[in-house]
Amino acid sequence: MEQAQKILEGLDERQRAAATTLNGPVRIIAGAGAGKTRTVTRRIAYACATGAWKPERVLAVTFSVKAAAEMRARLAQLGLAGGAREGGSTAIGHGAASAAVTAATFHSAALRQLNGVWMDVCDAPFPHLIEDQRDVVSRAITRVTASSDIDPLMVRDVLAEINWAKVSLVSLDDYARVCASARHMPPAGLEPQRFADIYGEYEKEKTSRGEIDFDDILLLVCHIMDDFPEAAARIRSSIGWLTVDEYQDISPLQHRLMMLWLGSGPDGKTAMNRNVCVVGDPAQTIYSFAGASSWDLLRFSDEFGPLAADIDLNTDYRSTPEVVSLANEVLAKSPNREDYLKLVSARASGPRISRTVYDTDFEEAQGVAARILRLIRQGVKPSECAILTRINAQQSVFGAALRQAGLKFRVRRDAGWQSSALADDAASKRALLEAMGLNANGVEFADDPGVTISTIHASKGLEFNHVFLIGCSEGLLPYGAPGAGDALEEERRLMYVGVTRAQDSLHVSYARTKDGYGAQQRQPSRFL
Repeated sequence: MEQAQKILEGLDERQRAAATTLNGPVRIIAGAGAGKTRTVTRRIAYACATGAWKPERVLAVTFSVKAAAEMRARLAQLGLAGGAREGGSTAIGHGAASAAVTAATFHSAALRQLNGVWMDVCDAPFPHLIEDQRDVVSRAITRVTASSDIDPLMVRDVLAEINWAKVSLVSLDDYARVCASARHMPPAGLEPQRFADIYGEYEKEKTSRGEIDFDDILLLVCHIMDDFPEAAARIRSSIGWLTVDEYQDISPLQHRLMMLWLGSGPDGKTAMNRNVCVVGDPAQTIYSFAGASSWDLLRFSDEFGPLAADIDLNTDYRSTPEVVSLANEVLAKSPNREDYLKLVSARASGPRISRTVYDTDFEEAQGVAARILRLIRQGVKPSECAILTRINAQQSVFGAALRQAGLKFRVRRDAGWQSSALADDAASKRALLEAMGLNANGVEFADDPGVTISTIHASKGLEFNHVFLIGCSEGLLPYGAPGAGDALEEERRLMYVGVTRAQDSLHVSYARTKDGYGAQQRQPSRFL
């Protein structure tokens, strides 16, 4: 028991309350920098160390390989030594008979479950997972439109819509009706029925190849748990305690799978297993375009109440008071303000936030590169600096400026909502080692990886000592010209996420014009 108590050392009062409430439904609203992963992993380790939980029946799911890898790394530091394979588990105890805690992405956990029961529910060979859906989508468009010259942007947009329909549980037969009732517009100027025809051809092409796509993994597990009681019971028996990280990003499909994992009562809705902990932050919901919603996080008490604990973590241990103050200002004018936490910094005061206006994008890039160079000359590591952009297209000019300044850098782009949630073993191992600050040989980095240039979306879950949030003008951040409503609120939350990546200093800027020749000048972002 003494060892278990040591696990709780260093937690503040609210974190400790969350970590020691081990039975029943628990909701943790955790603001940026509030120690979310620390609290969740301590809770799991404490529950296992006290014997309250059986490690082999503990499942913790999140949304990216990196997040799952970091969770396993934290558990390993708490004495839960284990492997680094994505979808795998982290062992507790010593020796060959050690039990295991599973920390994985939704998709990798479901894929392992699917593999485990497939032979009992289907005579066909296990399907192949499509690595790149674009070829299948392109063939489907060609069949429906009879055109051989397919625009790659159309393929991209149709693929995104297929993925959205699946995670939103919109069936092929219901697609046109949903579009009409929800005023949802299909992509690429397609009529709803035309898109549905392409979607149908996509499914036929996939089936003929013996393949499944990314979201079919979740759909198939849901189908098996609905229609095959023995297989469902086997999957469900392996999950005694469920933790769902980043719950503000859960989609209807993932929520459906979660409820099936927990088991439904007589009404078909209420969970039979109430040992579930959800963790999230409504203010960091930035993937609505991919079906994510904070709705389930906000109404968790309605669905699972009475709750064993409902805890807000609003102390930001990451950012200075100056950064936290701006983050709070960004959210202050939101019509949904009551849904968001107001952060309080636990750090000492830091430098004022710099706000700079440049004449052109080129000058903005040159100015940011010069500031980073000065920081490095003062002893800052390049990897402690990040340039955050709203869209991928903004990144090339900043890369060129850093290259001209002789600075090493790496780029993180928006590669799609789904690409980071399932990866091969090698990629997962790299993610785990990176989360632990180790290189491929398992030793600490000998060479700094350089300045990070990242979209705000791709930076979620990361933090940097010095952040340069660029392009803070109307049209870029917020992107386009959104009126009051959901689109504008998504952009506001995106600004909040960008601001809260900064630990020590934050530099916001924008350029009046793209190249100095535009007659119309940009205006500063309404969020600032």
